[in-house]
Amino acid sequence: MAIFFQVVLPVILVFFSGYLLQRFIRLEIKSISTVVLYILLPCLVFDTFYDAEFNQEYLMMVLFSIILLLLMLLINKVASKTARYSVSTESGLILSTAFMNAGNYGAPIVLFAFGEEGFVYSVSFMIIQQIVMNFFGVYYAAKGAAGVRLAMATVMKMPPTYAVVVALTVKIAGVSIPENVAASVTLVGDAAIPIVMILLGMQLANITVKQLDWGKITFAASLRLIGSPLIAWGLTILLPMSDLMASVLIVSAAMPSAATTTMYAVQFDSKPELVSSITLITTLLSVVTIPVVLNIL
Repeated sequence: MAIFFQVVLPVILVFFSGYLLQRFIRLEIKSISTVVLYILLPCLVFDTFYDAEFNQEYLMMVLFSIILLLLMLLINKVASKTARYSVSTESGLILSTAFMNAGNYGAPIVLFAFGEEGFVYSVSFMIIQQIVMNFFGVYYAAKGAAGVRLAMATVMKMPPTYAVVVALTVKIAGVSIPENVAASVTLVGDAAIPIVMILLGMQLANITVKQLDWGKITFAASLRLIGSPLIAWGLTILLPMSDLMASVLIVSAAMPSAATTTMYAVQFDSKPELVSSITLITTLLSVVTIPVVLNIL
């Protein structure tokens, strides 16, 4: 119970503030998310990657992300084939279970639970997941060759992608950034996480669910909140990495469905009601499951 009050509750309260704000005032979310995407997140990403010391652990993080994604896809495809789900239903389940909310939910949880050192791992994993989600998420939402082209275009349009490239280029070239510039970047980047937490609450307030398909929701929620961290735990045993990094990756893998996938599902008509309901239910259930995972770790 102490973990809930010390780690999860502070995060939930920030989400709830965004939820209440959107319920009563109905702000335009797109404008705020644009500021986050084009200014705050690039600064956070640049600051993180510029200061990071890259080693074998980052390679392990990439391998972890790829293997976890492939296993989640395999489980969904086997389950969909067994239950004879349609292609659109399979895509909806993949969107809801294969992509976790490692950014505006996972990162603050890691920050409260493991401090700044763990937070660096979390931001790096968040960027990897964002790239993976931009490509494979759009691909499965679009379900075809056009999805691949759109996915590649989406990845190249993401400002955080360029922030990674610039940070690595400056770091490899040994260019020293002036202290006042670095301080400005850090100041803006530090605002990213609290703002995206509020945005998540606002997004949840906009989710409308007409009817719940409890069979599919139960499968998806179990896979996202229980199956995913169990798979992650197995991978952290097989792949060489520090205990802290392993804990961060397991907690990140235990996060609920990414809210971004709901937008993909709506845009490409890939069972948006199903995806929205799974996102909402997994987010609510995570209030119970995340403290359990943290307590075990």
